[in-house]
Amino acid sequence: MARIAVYSSKGGVGKTTLAVNLAWAAASLSSRRTLLWDLDAQAGASFILKPDRAAGDEARAVIERDLAPRKLIVPTAIPNLDLLPADASLRTLDLLFAEIDRKKRLLRISEALDKSYDRIIIDCPPGLGVTAEQIIRGASLIVLPVIPSTLSARAAEELISHFGGRKGAPAVVTVFNMVDRRRLAHRAALDAAPTQHALPMASLVEQMADRHAPVGVYAPRAPMSQAIAALWQDIERRVVTA
Repeated sequence: MARIAVYSSKGGVGKTTLAVNLAWAAASLSSRRTLLWDLDAQAGASFILKPDRAAGDEARAVIERDLAPRKLIVPTAIPNLDLLPADASLRTLDLLFAEIDRKKRLLRISEALDKSYDRIIIDCPPGLGVTAEQIIRGASLIVLPVIPSTLSARAAEELISHFGGRKGAPAVVTVFNMVDRRRLAHRAALDAAPTQHALPMASLVEQMADRHAPVGVYAPRAPMSQAIAALWQDIERRVVTA
């Protein structure tokens, strides 16, 4: 089983929608038994995939190991895709990880699901604290969305440097997200890194919260869906050959 963390130390880079779209790709394009684990207290991924679920405060109990994750996991409308939802109890996740002082808690919880899933996509909260350390130890691969801007690129460089200096750290795949080719700065960033995956700014992505579905469900032929498919193919290749 591969654990793919969609992570950024910076908010507002399209992390949650990317996680949902990658989970769809794993389940639908690769027919992988997939779990989307929402670790962000804002619960955006949970709202997109399961809007009718009554919000509780059980997500923290999974981390504390007072509740088995299987008891909180729910199926989604997408075949092969389940959801481990988030809620507001995760808003102090950094503090929780520090209190339990188990450096591989995230890894151990996901390993317990090894026989049930082929891929776990983790929608991580932003920040560079204790949760980031859990991600380093628990992920097979980190997908890092970056908006082609100076500040976002700087944050990404710091993060890659932080991860890269750790023994056994997972590989990091940087992805340009919310790309607007009309903007000079975005075009310059794309020209400087022509082989890097780039996902376009698209109103179709904004519709995910209203349609409660990944883009590939309602716009399979759109450039965004094609870009997600290409990115997922690359991720699959990396985790299979790792």
